[in-house]
Amino acid sequence: MPSPVSPQWQDKASDFFSTSGVKLKEAGQSAGTFVGEVAKDAKGNVTDVAEKVGSMVKSRWSFLQQPSTRQAMQERLASAAATTGMFFRKGMSETKDKVAVGKIMVEEVAKKTAQKSKTLLTDIERWQKLMLFNSVFGVQIELTVQRQQSTRPIPYILVKCADYLILSGLNSPELFKLEGNKKCIHQLVSSYNQDPNASLPEGVSPVDVAALAKYYLASLPEPLTTFELHDEIIAARSSIHVMRNILKRLPTVNYMTLELITALLLRVSQKSPLNKMDARSLAMEMAPIIIWNKDQRPESYRQFWNYPSKTQSKTNGDPAHNFPEWDMLADAEDDESVDASIPLDDDLPVDFAAIEVVQCLIEHHNAIFTDANETVWR
Repeated sequence: MPSPVSPQWQDKASDFFSTSGVKLKEAGQSAGTFVGEVAKDAKGNVTDVAEKVGSMVKSRWSFLQQPSTRQAMQERLASAAATTGMFFRKGMSETKDKVAVGKIMVEEVAKKTAQKSKTLLTDIERWQKLMLFNSVFGVQIELTVQRQQSTRPIPYILVKCADYLILSGLNSPELFKLEGNKKCIHQLVSSYNQDPNASLPEGVSPVDVAALAKYYLASLPEPLTTFELHDEIIAARSSIHVMRNILKRLPTVNYMTLELITALLLRVSQKSPLNKMDARSLAMEMAPIIIWNKDQRPESYRQFWNYPSKTQSKTNGDPAHNFPEWDMLADAEDDESVDASIPLDDDLPVDFAAIEVVQCLIEHHNAIFTDANETVWR
């Protein structure tokens, strides 16, 4: 599978930020060492001057004790004073020159570091604007659909995944349960973030395609069922009629996307003798990413993609700028193969009520989504 080509500056930025701490620390240590040496030299110069003055005074004092005329004594005192002043001026001049050189070196290091940081930050801002315009992972589902300019209110990525699985993946064992390949998922996420209309590569594993669909749903800032209707949907899990009426209150994009996903899961469950995934098994895998509350987000996905900080989300009122960088998979550990599988266990308490909701949506799909343009695959 071809890997998307990253801009040249992006590699530079990555290298810079991965080593900036070390470089700045080394620069600080170097500057500190230099200033320390300057101070040490200054102290040494003053000490040398003091020693020379002491020696001179001692020498002059022995001369002063010798019998002499008043004029000769005055000449000796003037000579001693002049010599002492010369030593002090020379020592302090040398110290001052070294301090000036040290200051210039530190200023040059700071100036170069600041300039490089400014250049890289400018490039990053440009890249972020480009990525925010094209990204699909981590973006509000309504915004993704608006960008498509399509009459079908469903993200292209899910349509392509569903079509691919219907055509060539329904018989794959433990579909939506097996873990995806990290390297393959990385390439797929990057591909769709750069081109939302990208096609799935030929020969890609159905397991990886199913995992891609899961990761997209998990990346949404809000689940398909929304936070507003969460409790009502949970309470309606035993009544098809009530469930149908509540789901009609969902935004159109959420409603139609939920219909597509559950229609796909229904088709997968109908092949359970081959793929070992019945409605209950699928519900257990998909419930945590289809219906979750604000304190139940599937956090294990953080180890593969970066989310924005809570501070950023609160301080920035424009939702179009709160996108996480879902195209950046975290670097694998040194002892971990890039082909390693991606664990999907979220380490969250099992929400059996949510599982029952999704199982209900799968098993009674046609009765619940009566007002939707039912997804039909040939």
